[in-house]
Amino acid sequence: MQQSLEGKCAIVTGAGHGIGRASAALLAQRGAAVVLADRNTENGAAAAQEIVADGGRAAYVPCDVSVADDCRRAVDTAVETFGGLDIVVNNAGIIRRSTVCDISDDDWDLVMAINVRSIMLMSRYAIPVLAGRGGGSIVNIGSGWGMSGGGRAVSYCASKGAVVNMTRAMAIDHGEQGIRVNCVCPGDTDTGMLEDEARQLGEPEDAFLADAADRPLRRIGQPLDIARMVAFLASDESSFVSGAILPVDGGGTA
Repeated sequence: MQQSLEGKCAIVTGAGHGIGRASAALLAQRGAAVVLADRNTENGAAAAQEIVADGGRAAYVPCDVSVADDCRRAVDTAVETFGGLDIVVNNAGIIRRSTVCDISDDDWDLVMAINVRSIMLMSRYAIPVLAGRGGGSIVNIGSGWGMSGGGRAVSYCASKGAVVNMTRAMAIDHGEQGIRVNCVCPGDTDTGMLEDEARQLGEPEDAFLADAADRPLRRIGQPLDIARMVAFLASDESSFVSGAILPVDGGGTA
């Protein structure tokens, strides 16, 4: 049976679309109250409204995850609205496809701010609250390209490699507080980000998606595929899992 998340509260970043939206919806379906943090007000508010319309508990908070005050506000919203915080899903991310010779300073800094700095900031404010509740679960969304390299994606690979090793370090630092920290590494997943990559590279979308499906399971991932792993790591079913780097990629890293 699926582990209930009744009585738990989660923050999901980048919750207005893709993997974040699917994760927020699934956590809510399993009983958690969810704070959806996203800088896109229209998408974030709509995702929260969908959860409420389905009978769940949700609140949307505008949040640029690279800004400390916004991350603090998201944690404060969880505490003030739902009485605490037990789960953090650090999902927000972007990609800029380029080599080290081509990438601009601004794009490099932006990728690092959204993909790496955001996890540090959100965790900085969340961990004392989790510890005060006796522990909790932090799920960082990495990438298969955090475990191996990829072409024309140097900033993304660097950022997701950082996420992978940050996860290990955080698991070591905060295990004594009862806080588990794990990393889910999706393969190519059917989201707007994947479509945006095709545009950045100037490749036909259909051909790009077909190439992304060239893996043992012969398909790209769906956001729900990743959300199911997130929900497992958020639940007590994974109570002895911490510091793990878990690919969910249809066999791509194999």
